[in-house]
Amino acid sequence: MGWYARVLFPRFLDFFISAPPLACCRQALLANVQGDVLEVGFGTGLNLPYYPSHIRRLTTVDVNPGMHALAQQRIRQSPISVDYRILNGESLPMLDHTFDSVVSTWTLCSIKNVARALREIRRVLKPEGRFFFVEHGLSDDPRVQRWQHCLNPLQKRIADGCHLNRNMRELIAAQQFHLVELRQFYIDSYPKILGYMYQGIAAPARASSLYCGK
Repeated sequence: MGWYARVLFPRFLDFFISAPPLACCRQALLANVQGDVLEVGFGTGLNLPYYPSHIRRLTTVDVNPGMHALAQQRIRQSPISVDYRILNGESLPMLDHTFDSVVSTWTLCSIKNVARALREIRRVLKPEGRFFFVEHGLSDDPRVQRWQHCLNPLQKRIADGCHLNRNMRELIAAQQFHLVELRQFYIDSYPKILGYMYQGIAAPARASSLYCGK
């Protein structure tokens, strides 16, 4: 991992995704998290203030050690005990069916093998567990999609592997998740190529059919 990815990019990312509109997404997403929790892509710890008060312990993974350095102050200030592990989300050391909740916020866009990471998330979830996610991705507007596809190679270079054009709904559903809730929407204050969001809750799939609403 180079100097830019390890030192400069974590500071850029912390500034960019600490904006108030994204804080509102965090608050809404995390309100119903419960039980033993794993956060994949912990980053600089921006989610910590939004966990419900009954969450007292959190297991986290992030592959970038530069994120960990910035997260330390937020961890020290939080009442939540954080078990922080510098790991790739594509290969988790946890046992099957360990967690009641897994959380991912603006993380799946930058994992190289996102399908493998989603399979790992499903594996470590308990059968009745829930996957809470908010991610940016492929717009539902073909005009915006064209720009997302065109600019994606540049985005990956400047944003440490982040993709503009991943259809999060399809990626999550393809890994045997049932989409219990899903909202797809733009954040108005962001450019449309970056501001199209997928926010929802998924469960390990059973016999029930996929939720298809927006």
